Order: sequence, then structure tokens, then C-alpha cells
Amino acid sequence: MISDNAKTGLERAANRSLLKALGLTDSELKKPFIAVVNSHNEIVPGHIHLDKIGEAVKAGIRNAGGVPFEFHTIAVCDGIAMGHVGMHYSLPSRELIQDTIEVMVRAHQFDGMVLIPACDKVVPAHLMAAGDLNIPAIVVTGGPMQPGFADDADLDLISMFEGVGAVKNGQISEDKLKMLEDNACPGCGSCAGMFTANTMACMTEALGLSLPGCATSPAVDASKIRFAKESGERIVQMVKEGLTPRRIVTKNSFDNAVMADMAIGGSSNTALHLPAIANAFGICLTLDDFDRLSKSTPHIISLRPAGSWFMTDFDRAGGIYSVLERLGDRVLKEEMTVNGKTIGENLKNHVLVNPKFNQKVIQTVENPVHKEGGIAILKGNLAPDGSVVKQAAVSEKMMKHTGPARVYNSEEDAMSAIMDGKVKAGDVVVIRYEGPRGGPGMREMLSPTAAIAGFGLIESVALVTDGRFSGGTRGPCIGHASPEASEGGPIGLVEDGDIIEIDIPNRKLNIMVNDNILEERRKSFKPIEKHFGGYLKKYKRTVKSANHGAIVE
Repeated sequence: MISDNAKTGLERAANRSLLKALGLTDSELKKPFIAVVNSHNEIVPGHIHLDKIGEAVKAGIRNAGGVPFEFHTIAVCDGIAMGHVGMHYSLPSRELIQDTIEVMVRAHQFDGMVLIPACDKVVPAHLMAAGDLNIPAIVVTGGPMQPGFADDADLDLISMFEGVGAVKNGQISEDKLKMLEDNACPGCGSCAGMFTANTMACMTEALGLSLPGCATSPAVDASKIRFAKESGERIVQMVKEGLTPRRIVTKNSFDNAVMADMAIGGSSNTALHLPAIANAFGICLTLDDFDRLSKSTPHIISLRPAGSWFMTDFDRAGGIYSVLERLGDRVLKEEMTVNGKTIGENLKNHVLVNPKFNQKVIQTVENPVHKEGGIAILKGNLAPDGSVVKQAAVSEKMMKHTGPARVYNSEEDAMSAIMDGKVKAGDVVVIRYEGPRGGPGMREMLSPTAAIAGFGLIESVALVTDGRFSGGTRGPCIGHASPEASEGGPIGLVEDGDIIEIDIPNRKLNIMVNDNILEERRKSFKPIEKHFGGYLKKYKRTVKSANHGAIVE
């Protein structure tokens, strides 16, 4: 066992004395040491209940003959951080979390680990740590929040963000907004739709790193506690088997995950996180892989924000394995999973215990929601290295759009213009200097996109940014434009009134300006620098472009 490095032999007597200061017995010193890596805190709704999940995991570890040691990582709530300086820290927290896990696990020589993340950047960070450390690991994601309810309608966080624009536009009263505020988020869990947190939980299960059914099991459901106990029991056996993440996850596993992502209409942030996770596993996953699989994988479930179904509906319909079953021979079934069985073996068991599917929720490949997957990769002279759009959440009316640019050098400037009614039907809002380096931190643009929806412009106004969009975003919102403005990308050359061409079916994103004019602009172009101290200053120096997953080297 790895932990023998810290506890076995004459020369480790001092180490053992410190372990005994924790109350460990001689018999426990002979058992596997399991890290319980918990992102519980008291500020993030998706994480407030993870202390209970951690206790269940530890009970499972003890049941199976292991010794659990719990420690905590940080977690940022994107919703609370949205729209102010706090969002600069969200994406950069991913590598910070990964590093803290590495420090604790390597320093204390654990034999295995159970990872307990829930929200947007935290799940990718834990997966990156799993791939990099490559000791036996299993993930218990925290589970989705229940939808809220008021005024005869189901609600979620996006109801609130869009409600702000609706108030400004006179569509609803402030009193109604207060009613929504009191009821939209009824308790613990990751926000109730297929936003980034729940998308990444689904990616974890599709990769084979959590038990079948774990991703969609609601935060408040007893099944989540059972998954936690079973995962605690399973990790001890994985240590004995030597079943490590890199024995489980292959390039084919990532293809399965991307196909699942396309089928469920997941967050565009997967195009940022999955390549970064693959990198931690020593695997190359590119934006071209996303587009290749998008073209061959139908979108078969329409969840919020694109549709009307919530994560609770998806769970009742069978979750990720029901989607994989529907995809049929597209799925690469020989890939291993944490329960020691292949995807194909798990699918056979899933069909036995879930013989019926709710076709109102999960459609067939013959009758899909959309013929192509949820995400499309656009390229052109405005984004030579690629950009990302959640096409499953775009109206047919806006799949092709040409309009004049309204250029803003920050999210705040764009938001002010939208709220002041300066953005009109037909416009293309360009928000730049919000990329990984230029932001810094590649802030999510949920406030501007939701405000546009609230103003009733979702089918007439497009957005383009070198930043990114929340998993809760809907509409023609194109992010990750690479290279970013701060690196001299073409998005930095756009001027007010320039005509922007968006053609999602043909994967085009262009600025309709003569090449000679663009070259003249480039000669005098000087990127704007935003100055931050502390962690963000270090992050700016080392982060790579969005098309490489915004990894830090």
C-alpha cells in the first residue's frame, strides 16, 4: 500500500505516533488509508449538504475495512459570484483546487480517494486531480437541486436572472420578482437544470468515474446517501484491485462523454473543462473532436435552459445510462468504470432494472430534439482557433444571423448598455477582454444574456465574447472566441458597426471587413491590460488559451 511509506517500519515510529494522536489503533494502521476529499462549505448551495454525504462515504469506507481521513477543498458559487469582481476567481479556482488535492494526497501518501464535488469548476478540478495523481479514485457528485415553484410554474436560478431584465422591460413587477426570489431555489444542490454543474456530473458518470445513476440522483434524495456509502465501500476494493483512473479513462471514454454531452444538450463549458481534464489524463481532446461528435450525435433530451424539463425529470427517466442506451452502437461499450464493469455491462444491467423509458423526457435517435448535438464549434476570421455555442439552446430564427457589432470592453459596459436599452434588435453584442488572460479568469456572461432574454431580444440579438457563458445561458451566445483580444485575437479589432456573420449550421463566425482594413487596424492595435494582484496576477502569467481548455502550465 502507498500509505506504508508513511506508517510502516522502524523508521516510521515517529510518523505512527502522530497518527495515534488522531486516535488510530494498531489494527487501523494496517488498513488502507482513504482520503475523503470534500468540497463542503456554508456559502455554496450546491455544497451545503456535502458534510452529510461525507459522513456516508466514511461509513462505507469503514464498512469495507478502510480508514477514512476527510479534508476540504474550496468552492466558488458562480451564481453568487456573478456580475462583479468575484467571477474573476471562478475559473482560476479550478487549478487551485486541483493543486490543494495534490498537496494533501501526496504529502500524506493516501492509498485511494473519494472525491465529493458538486458545482461548476469544482467537479472538473477533482477530475483533473484524479487523472494527475492516478491513485484509485471514485467520485460522488453532490446532486441537483429540486426546482422551485411559484405562480403555477416551475422555477430555477435562470428564472431569476431573466426576471431582472423582465422587470426593467416592464413585463413583470418588482413584487413578482421578489416572489420568484423567495421560491426559485428551494434548497441544497446544484442548480436544477442542465447547467454546468449538472453537466459535469453527467460527464463524470459517462467517463466511468462515478457509479451508474450518481450524476442525476437529487441532492435531497436518500439515493444520494446510498451512492455515497456504496462509493466508500467500493474504493477500498479498488485499492486492493489497483484500479486507478488511468486504467479506467481512455480517449474512447472521452468520446463517450462528449457524445453524452451532445445528446443531453450540456453546458458549453464542457468545451473548456473536458480538454483540461483530458490533459490531466495525458490525453489530447480538441474542439475538433467536439464538432466531429456533434455532427454525428443527436440531441435527444431538452432540459432547462433550452427546454422545460428539469434534472429531477431526467433522473426519473433513467439518467445518463438511459441516454447511452438510446445512443446505441455509437457508444464505445468496452470502456471500464469504477464499479469494475464496462460501460456495456452496466448498460445491460440498466436495461434490466429500467425496462421502460419516459419518452416524454428522453426522445429516440429516430425522433430527436435536434439532429445534431448540443454544442457547435464555429471558426472564421473572427475566431481562427475556434469558438463555442450551445446550439441546442438557439432558436431556429437565430441559427444564421448577420448584424452590426456593438462593442464593449467588459461585461459591466455591456450590461449597462443592455439595461439602458441601447442594444436593439438585429445587433451583435461583442464583449471582449474577458478571456482567460484578458479577464483575467474568463468570466461567465449570464447577466447580459439573461437581461437580453428578459428584454425579449433572445430571438433578435446575438452575443460574441472571448469570455464564456453560463450553462444556464440560452440564445445565440458564442463564447471562447480564440485567440482572445488580450493575445491580439481578431475580436480585439472589431469596431462599432462592423458587420458580423454568424452561421451555426455551417460553423462560421466572421467579421465582414476587408482583410486590408483589418491589417491596418492590427498595426495600431494595443491590447487593454487589466491589472490585478495576488492569485490572479500569477494566473494571468501562466494560463493558456480557451481552445486549449484554459489550462495552467
